[in-house]
Amino acid sequence: MQIEVYSPTIRRKEMDAVLTAMVEDKIGPGDQAKFLIQTAKEKIGFDFCLALRSPAIALSLALKALNLKQGQGVIISALSPLYYRRVIEDSGLIALYCDVLPSTCCMARETVEKLISSIAEGPGIGCIVIHHTLGFLGDGAAIAELGFPVIEDCSQSYGSMILAGSGGFSAVESKDRGEEPSGIDVEGAVKGIPSGNAGVFTILGLEERDMLTSGGGALLYSVSRRDAAALRELGDLPPEYGLPDMNAALAVVQFREALRNIQKRGEIARLYTQSSLRTRHKRFVQHDVGHPKNQADRSVAAEGSAKLPVEYNNYAFPLILETGMKDVRAYARRKDIAVESAFENTLAGKGLVLHEQCPESYSLSLRTVLFPLYPRLGMTNAEKVAKLILTLP
Repeated sequence: MQIEVYSPTIRRKEMDAVLTAMVEDKIGPGDQAKFLIQTAKEKIGFDFCLALRSPAIALSLALKALNLKQGQGVIISALSPLYYRRVIEDSGLIALYCDVLPSTCCMARETVEKLISSIAEGPGIGCIVIHHTLGFLGDGAAIAELGFPVIEDCSQSYGSMILAGSGGFSAVESKDRGEEPSGIDVEGAVKGIPSGNAGVFTILGLEERDMLTSGGGALLYSVSRRDAAALRELGDLPPEYGLPDMNAALAVVQFREALRNIQKRGEIARLYTQSSLRTRHKRFVQHDVGHPKNQADRSVAAEGSAKLPVEYNNYAFPLILETGMKDVRAYARRKDIAVESAFENTLAGKGLVLHEQCPESYSLSLRTVLFPLYPRLGMTNAEKVAKLILTLP
């Protein structure tokens, strides 16, 4: 049987939660969606949140909440999901494609500044949407310092943490597992800053391939009370916009099991890394990032540091190939292991961004592959994948 690149981590706990929701009188948006927001707030620490049916709806509402003018530009990474372009254009705005750093696959302040300097006269830039691609954190704080409103998409980066101490997750998550985490004070202060705290609004997708899944949906939240006011004005939405309780019930369990799943991802990733170091193929690097300034009202273990290290959530295991992707795919197929293009379903991967506009993104879209990495993979299969990586052509 072939080892697939991706498999959602759905265990009996998730299935029991969904079945319980199904036998209730109401399966549409209701109490479970409210409970999901409460659970997410304990893990993330936002001021206000909407539980929505899709990330596309979340992005559309975030753009609306910014009150942008028709025809303004929205800066997005060329490696952003395909739906970004359609939502931006449907909102009467213009998508402006930004290149990425080849070492991180994410936008950086320097790539955004380069794009801004190349833009001719026009209606101007309305906002920047930062997609933390493959779970790697772009420097949202540094990009926000450019003065434009920022929307962060943490659909793949949930669990990636800006470390304020020795590393790790929030006190709440650690206490859920009965652990006494290091670097947490007696009041349970957070020792690290979750991804998605540098922007005005944050999207946390809950789609099939997102870090957490509800089978479909998204959370749209704001950490700042001032920024949250704009979301509250959009809070009276038709039920067709809201996340159904069946999906919300699954997402609640996903939040509770996130730390355990991330730890398992880390174990597999360490095995793969040992193999990859003995090949000629390259890995992405998670750079240190700036401290979000809007964290002033939150209790963290470090203050004002220019750059802080990041603990990667191991959302995926990508390699930038020195050989052709076709050869690697064929070789993996002979070993009954699936690999796939990391950026096939992105704007650059679908050829919607000109090579001349974003050459680094275009190059990465042709040379980056993903290997199977998910908690349910098991160490026996992980060892097979590690051996494949070690012997890649």
